[in-house]
Amino acid sequence: MPLLVVGTLGLDTVETPNEKRENVLGGSAVYFSYAASYFTSVKLVGVAGDDWPAEHTALLESRQIDMRGVQIVPGGRTFRWRGRYRANMNDRDSLETQLNVIAKFDPVLPEEYRRCPFLFLANGPTALQHKILDQCAGATLRVADTMELWIKSEPERLAELLKRIDGLVMNDSEAKLLSGNENLVTAGHAIRQMGPRFVVIKKGEHGAMFFSKHETYVLPAYPTPRVVDPTGAGDSFAGGMMGYLAEQGNFEPRTLKEAMAYGILVASFTVEEFSLDRLKRIERQDLQRRMEEYRKMLSF
Repeated sequence: MPLLVVGTLGLDTVETPNEKRENVLGGSAVYFSYAASYFTSVKLVGVAGDDWPAEHTALLESRQIDMRGVQIVPGGRTFRWRGRYRANMNDRDSLETQLNVIAKFDPVLPEEYRRCPFLFLANGPTALQHKILDQCAGATLRVADTMELWIKSEPERLAELLKRIDGLVMNDSEAKLLSGNENLVTAGHAIRQMGPRFVVIKKGEHGAMFFSKHETYVLPAYPTPRVVDPTGAGDSFAGGMMGYLAEQGNFEPRTLKEAMAYGILVASFTVEEFSLDRLKRIERQDLQRRMEEYRKMLSF
């Protein structure tokens, strides 16, 4: 089934303990779409300035990602993020975030997009996420991501959003901030009681946790020995998870668990190089091989 994602297209400057890359392809919707494209057809809605390189559009279209929902603003500047990772490669400092054209982004979705049964609201302004939900009332599964910026700046709007979605995906620090609790198990259950049917908390090198009314479990990360750039890993995880759910056409408990596993595996490839460089060189069969290893790792 088709999958609709709304989020940021970005140009990132990333500093790691070993290297620095400037103006590389980034953005929540970009990582999500590329990861999801291994499993299903993706329709991407976003906005960029005329500084957005045409080769980035061509790359995404080469994965059969529908880019008709991307607006290019003449004279505008694309969303930009600059961050620095610390020695452990888990913690990072966001040095600069320029919303630029996304600050005034107000998309009107074509009817074909509105009919997509699977919807993911990638990280972006909470007000924009509400506008998309208004246009996609018939979506079967509505899942969102958020971040510290929106938790702090738009708490009321975010509280309303949580009552309108089926699932929420966020990292561990964001879950602690939103719930006001340092214990992730308590935090996960508390956030679920705010509205979503399920909550997924990403834990970086420690995998991901799942919370629903009837299930709570943890899936470990795939043991990747080479971590070059963690940027986009969380968005890749969400893309792999939602892409698999859309491919299967359901979100039953077993399917959700398998989807989380695929999300973890896509993310394990993402971190092995900067930007999308590693994902460009793999196909579905590479994910399948890693899945076989992952299943053996979890069997005892």
